Parts: sequence; structure tokens; C-alpha cells
Amino acid sequence: MRAIRPRIITIAIIVLALAGLAGALTAVLRMSHDEGTPTGDGGTHGQADRIDLAREVADYTSRFGPNRGYQRPTQADRTGVAEAVGLLIDGHRSQAEQHLSQLDLTLRTIVDQVSGRRYAEVADRTEAAATPRGWGRVYLDLDSRPRWSVQVPHPVADQGTEQLGVRVLRGSPGGVLVIAGAHRKSGIGNSADVAHRRDTVFHAVCAELARRKMPGIQLHGFAASSAPHFDVITSTSSGSLGRSEARRLAGALRDRDFQVCRAWARSCPLEGRENMQGRVAQDEHIPFLHVEFAPALRADGPATERAAAAVAEVTRGWAGRSVSG
Repeated sequence: MRAIRPRIITIAIIVLALAGLAGALTAVLRMSHDEGTPTGDGGTHGQADRIDLAREVADYTSRFGPNRGYQRPTQADRTGVAEAVGLLIDGHRSQAEQHLSQLDLTLRTIVDQVSGRRYAEVADRTEAAATPRGWGRVYLDLDSRPRWSVQVPHPVADQGTEQLGVRVLRGSPGGVLVIAGAHRKSGIGNSADVAHRRDTVFHAVCAELARRKMPGIQLHGFAASSAPHFDVITSTSSGSLGRSEARRLAGALRDRDFQVCRAWARSCPLEGRENMQGRVAQDEHIPFLHVEFAPALRADGPATERAAAAVAEVTRGWAGRSVSG
């Protein structure tokens, strides 16, 4: 009996040591998984909603119209949303959620059924109200460190660009999708035309991403009569730092049998020289692409798939680059 007791004690010590080692390894693995992703202190904060992101965005934008209404945000509103998005990128979800809640915005985690990727969704509680503010939505990749953005400034007005934006987001890891929250002709004057104004939530978020050195591509649509001989108009807006990416995109589009007007090589209509997000990108010395698509490429058919695949040849390169916080 005396010989057995030390043996039992020894076994117990070994078991406890192994349990401690297993716990330490689990913690290390969890830290390794979280490193470089924006889940941070909050994880997913509960069960993620499984949705088809394209259908979700279609439902959201189906309420848009010229007479739907738009409320101009204050500077504090714009700064608050931009700071919250920055906190999300840095992995401080709890703080981001607190910021957003104070602005009557919501934060949830969704899983896109098509791509299988997790995204943080920033949305406005007033979306379904009779008089929505029209401040837009943001979808931020939670499975990879955000490194680039796709911007949709004129959803519905540039028909189908919102769905093309979803396809582009799905095409590469590390993306942030920024969608304007109102028809460009809603509100007073051009107050909701977010591509040409700096006093919008859309611009504030895009500027925050640019400050973090994240390149971006902005999607627009043109009427067939505006450029009858072209399917796509590619431009680097008012800057030139995205010239190599623009050439790569133009080549990928031509490889897929699209006719491309390259604004750096010839005069093209709708070059986006007055685009406000493009000017911020230039000031921050980051690539920015302003891309106009003909109606057929926004019709959510085979041509849309080919166009999104061409864009992915650029965004995959952006996904592999480092960004500063």
C-alpha cells in the first residue's frame, strides 16, 4: 500500500501538468488565430447570423429612391462612425460597439452563405424608418486583416453596382465594403451624392481607411449612350499612384473580352477627376481606382461574374500587402 500511494501522487502530478500544458497550448493557438484579424476583444459576440450577403444588400437597397430622404450627419457623427470602424479594424469590438450604439448604429457578425466568410456589419437603426438618415453600411472581413476597400457611392442610382460590390468583396480576403445609404438624388441638393462631398459618413469611413493606407476601388455605372464603344472606363481619379493596378485591371478586363477606355492613355468620359475619395487617397499616397461599368456588366449575369473576376486580380494583390494602423 505504501508503494502504491507515491505512484498515485506521481500520476496525479503528471495529469495536472499535462492539463496545464494543454491549456497553455490552447491559449497560444487562439492568440495565433486572432493575430492579424479584427475580431479582437469581442470575438463574434454571440451567434453569427448566416445570410446570403447579396440578398441582404438587395433587400437593404430596395428601399432607396430619390424621394426617400437623407439626413446630413454632423461632424461628430462622421467622426464617431469613422472612429468605430477604426476600432473594429484594430480588434476593439466592444469599444466599437459602444461608439456605434451612441450614434444609434448597430453592429453584428454575419456569415456569408456563399463565401463562408465572417463579416462585421455596421448598420443604421433608422434604415426601416419612414425618414431614414441614409448613412449607409459597412461590411468588414473578420477572417483576415482588412487591407483594401470596395466602395459603392451610388447604389440603385448606378443600378447593380451594389451587387457588383458584393461580388468584389467575396473575390479576395481582407476586404471592406462601404455602401452609401441613400439614392444620390435624395436629400437637399447634392447632399447625398457622396462621391462628390466630404461631409458624409461614407466619406468619413473611406477617409479612415485611406488614412490606414488601404487602397480602394470605387464602382460606378454609366449609361450605354455615354460611351457606346466601351464596356468599362478605368481611371486613377485625380492621382496616379494606382496606375500599375489600373493597367493590371484593364488587362484583366481585355482578357475577358471587354472594351476598356484607359483614362491615363487617352481622353475618356467620366474619369472621376472630381471624386472626393480619390482626392483623399492621393493625399494619403495610396492607390485608388475609379471604375465605370456599362449596364451589361451590372446586370448580375455572366458578364458581371467576368468583371468581378477581373477586379479580383487586383484585390488579391492588395490582400497580400501590409498596411499601417
